[in-house]
Amino acid sequence: MSAEDDFREAADAAYAELLGRIGEAAPQPRLEPTRRAVELLGDVHRAAPVIHITGTNGKTSTSRIIESLLRASGLRTGLLTSPHLERVTERILIDGEPISDEAFARNWDDIRPYLLMVDAELAADGEETLTFFEALTVLAFASFADAPVDAVVLEVGMGGEWDSTNVADGQVAVFTPIALDHMARLGATVEQIARTKAGIIKPAATVVTAMQPIEALDELRAAAAQNEAPLVIERMDFALESTTVAVGGQLVDIRGRAGRYSDVFLPLYGGHQAQNAAIAIVAVESFLGDGNFALDADVVAEGFGQVTSPGRLQLVGIDPTVLVDAAHNPHGAAALAAAVREYFDFDEFGFVLGVLADKDAHGIVSELAALAARVDVTQSSSERAIPADELAELVRMDVAPDLVATHADAEEAMQAARAWAAESPRRAVVVTGSITLVGDVIALAREEGWK
Repeated sequence: MSAEDDFREAADAAYAELLGRIGEAAPQPRLEPTRRAVELLGDVHRAAPVIHITGTNGKTSTSRIIESLLRASGLRTGLLTSPHLERVTERILIDGEPISDEAFARNWDDIRPYLLMVDAELAADGEETLTFFEALTVLAFASFADAPVDAVVLEVGMGGEWDSTNVADGQVAVFTPIALDHMARLGATVEQIARTKAGIIKPAATVVTAMQPIEALDELRAAAAQNEAPLVIERMDFALESTTVAVGGQLVDIRGRAGRYSDVFLPLYGGHQAQNAAIAIVAVESFLGDGNFALDADVVAEGFGQVTSPGRLQLVGIDPTVLVDAAHNPHGAAALAAAVREYFDFDEFGFVLGVLADKDAHGIVSELAALAARVDVTQSSSERAIPADELAELVRMDVAPDLVATHADAEEAMQAARAWAAESPRRAVVVTGSITLVGDVIALAREEGWK
């Protein structure tokens, strides 16, 4: 076995240990255990300045655009996003690349004794030991310190105030659009959810926000005022001024805090991605020059030109065309539907759909139903997936029953959907509803050579 195989085996073993902890579906609303662990490791969460991102939709894409702009500016970057599509190493990026298996395993070995120490302290106090995401966050901070990096981009796992990433003090706090999601954990209203997310705002940080529902914006205003943090608001202080469809993406015009950026190519589809790019520009302007200096045009062109957002309107198959998109709530599904209409010239779209049990499946289907010429309903490999038969009954409330088929797994669903699409060059398949389903299909596409 090669050294590369040894490293992969070691990384998989570390991931198995992580999976033995409380899962991400049941986060603990606390910060102290994560803070204790990073402090034992020498305050690794303070090894580099931080841009911190929360919101309901667009967090990962915005984080990736920010990271790409920082890297184009000459900085060595660390990026933490979640969840992953195929392998856990995708979550921790060093200088734009997933952390190596060797570094993942080595850093895990380094931090394990400290995690076990915190586990023992928690158990002695009758509390749950460190969760999967708490331990992964510590691993990310340790990996960034080990690299080392010049700047860290942190995507919140869930919420903000008590999310384990919030042990860091972000110089810039970024808010993508806030909507209803994770209500059982974050609150039943947009106001309550925004209040939880506003917890990432730290004293004197710059707050950059997308346009929000008024009740969400009021919460951000209050938190910013309390922390004496300047608030930079989309359409007031910056704006996406235009976007034009282009081959492989779009051309965008953005008015930032300090500069204008015209006719810049963004290799991502959808007006929502153009808005994410505008937010990213302003976050980086705020981080590098406190909003007083425009970014160099070549930096923006390179940063945008190199950005990728796996699982977000990603082309994974041709002949027939297969797109995957990780929309998993109604807000995301609405953005997907708008992007598909505007950016893709097909007559008919077939959807392969799988949704997790804690999501608003009816809301997702409602946003997609008008576009659906066919829906192949399935379930992903996640144990939290809604059973396909149950989900199909829900789909038939919005889509004609003769257009809905049920399949036991993603492979069977994709065989049927691709066979249907292959009947006409004017048809395409869109896979959505669940990040885990998208990950399953990306792996299947690679194995079967769809491109």
